[in-house]
Amino acid sequence: MAERAFVAEGPKLLEEALVAGAAVESVYWSAGAPPALLEQAGEAGAQLYEVEAATIERVADSVSPQPVLSVVATVDRPLTALQSARLVVVLAGVADPGNAGTAVRAALAAGAEGVVFAGSTVDPYNPKTVRSTAGTLFRLPIVVSPDAPGVLHQLGEWGMRRLGAVSTGGLDYAERDLTQRTALVLGNEAHGLGAAVLAELDELVSIPMAGGVESLNVGVAAAVLCFEASRQARCRQPVVSARPEG
Repeated sequence: MAERAFVAEGPKLLEEALVAGAAVESVYWSAGAPPALLEQAGEAGAQLYEVEAATIERVADSVSPQPVLSVVATVDRPLTALQSARLVVVLAGVADPGNAGTAVRAALAAGAEGVVFAGSTVDPYNPKTVRSTAGTLFRLPIVVSPDAPGVLHQLGEWGMRRLGAVSTGGLDYAERDLTQRTALVLGNEAHGLGAAVLAELDELVSIPMAGGVESLNVGVAAAVLCFEASRQARCRQPVVSARPEG
């Protein structure tokens, strides 16, 4: 974004931004906004503006807007922030903002260390994407790059194994060793991974499905893959039994 700022809707996103130390530039609020949260935002340096509820309704993107709109400085990081990461998610052409936001939430919950919005992937600051992250956008390194193949090439140079998710024809994801340094790559909902992206991948993986289901949406697929990596990492750690008392 040219302004290097975006709108975060609702008290929850404002709270997450403040906890993460993001730069909240201004807050527009109407009746029903939490006074303590507004005070906290003001103490953090945000400019506070009381407006009519109808004004927020006109400006907000959601169907049922909440009484708080915040303008927050963008939080994306350079790719070098992921140079030592163990697990990252690369969205390469993901178009649906809900899918992208869900992937960010799943990545953080499963212990991934960053998400790359690469190529023609939806803007991470799209209002629907921001809402779908439920605030995790502020707690996980986010990288934005127009060059998906370039991102994957660099991750490979840093020693990461790059696994592309495909609906069919890939290796069973649960049989791959995801405890290695790994980049999980998910493509466009309709067209999958492009040829230039495929050329930079080390392997393709698929999620076996029953019941005649052809594919999962990108957000769900990201969650399945990330939590499998998390499960494998936990299983690799030694179990320390509690010492009996007495």
